[in-house]
Amino acid sequence: MRHARLLALSSALGGALLLSACGGLFGPGESPPASTATAAPAMHAQLLEDVRILSADAMQGRDTGAPGGEMARAYIVGRLEALGVVAPPMGRLQPWEMQGRARPGATARTFNGVNVIGLIPGTRRTDRYIVVTAHYDHVGVNAGGQVFNGADDNASGVATMLALAADLKREAPEHSVLIVALDGEEHGLLGARHFVEAPPMPLESIAMNLNFDMTARAETDGKLWVTGTYQHPAFRPLLEPIPANGAVALAFGKDTPQDTGQDNWVESSDHAAFHRAQVPFLYLGVNYHPDYHRPSDDFEKITPSVFISATELSIASFRALDRGLGR
Repeated sequence: MRHARLLALSSALGGALLLSACGGLFGPGESPPASTATAAPAMHAQLLEDVRILSADAMQGRDTGAPGGEMARAYIVGRLEALGVVAPPMGRLQPWEMQGRARPGATARTFNGVNVIGLIPGTRRTDRYIVVTAHYDHVGVNAGGQVFNGADDNASGVATMLALAADLKREAPEHSVLIVALDGEEHGLLGARHFVEAPPMPLESIAMNLNFDMTARAETDGKLWVTGTYQHPAFRPLLEPIPANGAVALAFGKDTPQDTGQDNWVESSDHAAFHRAQVPFLYLGVNYHPDYHRPSDDFEKITPSVFISATELSIASFRALDRGLGR
């Protein structure tokens, strides 16, 4: 039954899914573009296609352990392999079983999820890792049959992470990088918690975690927020010189004792698991908007130019951190 449902979902996505998952940004025999300027249009198109596919109705809201979550995972694996991002020695997939929270009012239960991991070796600090994360799960389908597509939360963060991976394959990073698509964030940061409890390398070798969660809808305030520089002030001077990109600029905050309730994001996403494990972190994401955790968080609500600007800022932020860490 589960296999049959997956086949039906695959058929619903049709040729666009196969083309994008198998083709990626570069075909098997193709060379990377000669310059970033040449690569940009292809990157932008792929960025939007990744969000569109991951937030399609056929993905059924990508709930952990559900057929839609499995389909999203298969798509991400296909994209990483198309980009030439290799699996680390521990393998491409990191399955886990953990107790987590269900929907409000429901009994907590055991979830079975899978993290997806890719490795991009560094050129200068090969034994030090930047772990880049974005959760691919969302909240699924409610009792009334409404699909929560989660275009911004967090198909956008996964798409930004894949765009970064493509950029790092064109120009290798100085640190080794783990690209990690995490499962189970919506049920209590389960995939991130498992990752730090059973890391593929000693936690001491992780220089930092850079987490992307909701990177598309920056038009709310024109800001891509950087959370974590209060806890790790050495990161801020590395990012402050980065200029605004189009209508989007980096903003620092949501992490001080004066930031309370929903205005404090230190514990709001997967980076919290790294923070609790004493791994330095930064979180990049946009502010809340009316479609947050609603069935209306759809691809059509994303303004392409804004999302592209936020992703380019995210890539510039990674490059600045990669260059500046350990100098």
